[in-house]
Amino acid sequence: MKKYSFLFMAMLFSIAAFAQKPVIDFETSTYDFGKINETNGNATYIFKFTNKGNAPLVVNRVQASCGCTTPTWTKEPIEPGKKGTITVTYNPVGRPGVFTKSISVYSNAIEEQINLLIKGEVITKSSTVETDEYPINMGDLKLKSKVVLMNNIDKGKMQMRILEIKNGGNTVLKPTVENLPVYLTAVSVPEILNPNETGKITFTFHSKNCTQWGSVVDDVYIVLNSQKKFNDDFQLKITGNIIENFSTMTLEQKQKAPILEIKERTVNFGVIKPRDKKDLKLKIGNKGINPLEVRRVINNNKEIKLHPVKFSVASGKSVNFVATIDSEGLTEGDYKKSVTLQTNDPDNSYVLLVVSWKVQK
Repeated sequence: MKKYSFLFMAMLFSIAAFAQKPVIDFETSTYDFGKINETNGNATYIFKFTNKGNAPLVVNRVQASCGCTTPTWTKEPIEPGKKGTITVTYNPVGRPGVFTKSISVYSNAIEEQINLLIKGEVITKSSTVETDEYPINMGDLKLKSKVVLMNNIDKGKMQMRILEIKNGGNTVLKPTVENLPVYLTAVSVPEILNPNETGKITFTFHSKNCTQWGSVVDDVYIVLNSQKKFNDDFQLKITGNIIENFSTMTLEQKQKAPILEIKERTVNFGVIKPRDKKDLKLKIGNKGINPLEVRRVINNNKEIKLHPVKFSVASGKSVNFVATIDSEGLTEGDYKKSVTLQTNDPDNSYVLLVVSWKVQK
């Protein structure tokens, strides 16, 4: 009888836990652009979704399958019954023909990963409008884009991307790239571009030389004929996301892997007075064998300070993770924000924390 009672209680706890999870429900998961003209530039579609669960929904990250597709999304926690969006922009320039691209949406919902799909056919422009292939002008140098997307990079690996360029002037150009961090290299081929000649710049991301995990964004600058002009007109943005590929772990490595332990992933500070500060401590433990590494704390909220932002937890130990809310400049009302911890726990590589409080006199 006790055995059945225990099973019944366990089932009730499972149902209760399930009921408190957010549910992300998209109006549609596939969009067909149909035929789009290359000359019309970027094509954009907004995927709309509703949180049909009983807890706040936070979209942690959105990853496109290639650099030609750029997603943006609602980053604030979405209350039950409320709506959010994933805006997907496809760049058709230089990509004639039929295309199908996937976009992976990661959240704290019951279904942690959902794949969206865009498709269509790019109709090429007339060859007489050749200069449109390079819509970005940096002096006499023309480029196909001002952003180089490295996408996901396995730690320790290299990732390469090519930026196509063209000399649109009447004199020779020698393009180089400056302000490169130690983990980025850039090689221009050919070194000298004659008028109307095309070339390419190959960017290589050496992740083993980068100490940062997760999202990495760098601003570099195009220099023409050694004339340095470090301003927005000559700026390129290089983006990447350094991750660990846990799929290559052996059985022994998995058995010795760290196991993150945190009691609450929703933190409520309660009431905070205007122009005041309040601290809360969260215990982060390690139930595994190897040390747990919190490699990065991703916090885009100026009201929240977190300490430490990088730390290690030995097996069987715990560390106090301190969050501070500063209500300076905040109006009275309820607030709800999110932060993310990136770890080396294979089952909790991205840990989402929802932080809430109320500013009141």
